[in-house]
Amino acid sequence: MSKPEILLVRPIMPLIEEGLTKHFTLHKLAEVGDEAAFFREVGPRIRGVAAGGAGKADRALIEKLPALEIIANFGVGYDGIDVKAAAERGIIVTNTPDVLTGEVADLALGLLLATVRQIPQVDRYLRAGKWLEKPYPLTTTLRERKIGILGLGRIGKAIARRCEAFDLEIAYHGRRRQDDVPYRYYDNLVDMARDVDVLMVVAPGGDATYHIVNEEVLNALGPNGILINVGRGTVVDEKALIAALRDGRILSAGLDVFENEPHVPAELIAMDHVVLLPHVGSASVYTRNAMGQLVVDNLVSWFEGKGPKTPVPETPWPRK
Repeated sequence: MSKPEILLVRPIMPLIEEGLTKHFTLHKLAEVGDEAAFFREVGPRIRGVAAGGAGKADRALIEKLPALEIIANFGVGYDGIDVKAAAERGIIVTNTPDVLTGEVADLALGLLLATVRQIPQVDRYLRAGKWLEKPYPLTTTLRERKIGILGLGRIGKAIARRCEAFDLEIAYHGRRRQDDVPYRYYDNLVDMARDVDVLMVVAPGGDATYHIVNEEVLNALGPNGILINVGRGTVVDEKALIAALRDGRILSAGLDVFENEPHVPAELIAMDHVVLLPHVGSASVYTRNAMGQLVVDNLVSWFEGKGPKTPVPETPWPRK
């Protein structure tokens, strides 16, 4: 029996390519010369897609693959996948939750500490020889700060547990109250921003969250407020954030994600009082390998007739 045929949308880590090549007939879209001919001749045989990062699966791609059964996404966020188009066709979409939760939560706390205590700036100060001239100015602190988490999912809860170890008061905003958590719930994001000192963004991307952290939210956060974003860049109105930082309407920001990655606005890069990271929340060898293996495992499990391991809520398994 021939192996199921899988399409790799964009180059991805070797572990995934090797795993897919072992179990499937793998086609790499990046190596296709004539895409029209490929989709005409090979497209009808493609039963699975591996995507993630720059490799997106939009409606146009999905419509070119009439036999498609499953899209395995590399990453917990799957806003690069047109889940609605997939669900309409009964196509399963999977992501890679849990295996990256701890890593991203660790990075979020590291980014928070780096921003509050200005760790990168202090490092640059020492390297420039300025400590020989005078001590670095006193920084702000985590003491007595309140943390508001936007998006209390797996990662948000892991961040909250770590914040508890710092004796921080925690609140959260999301689509609904969660009865199994001890933190204060706000049904209005502006109200939460007004009551906290740090707004920790862990929300996924997509239309529902686009620019929900806007000028009104930032103004509510206030001149002592700090924004940390380890969710998706599109959740924050970047122009409004730049203006708030420039005008002193918020104190600082620590950002691991941006609206138009990998392009970061020059205005942000020029600001010495913010901390900027190149979307490295899950970027350790250990965690990326675990994520990559889960991509492969989802596809293998599906084609062995065992169902997907980690389907997203929009395409549940067993099907409803």
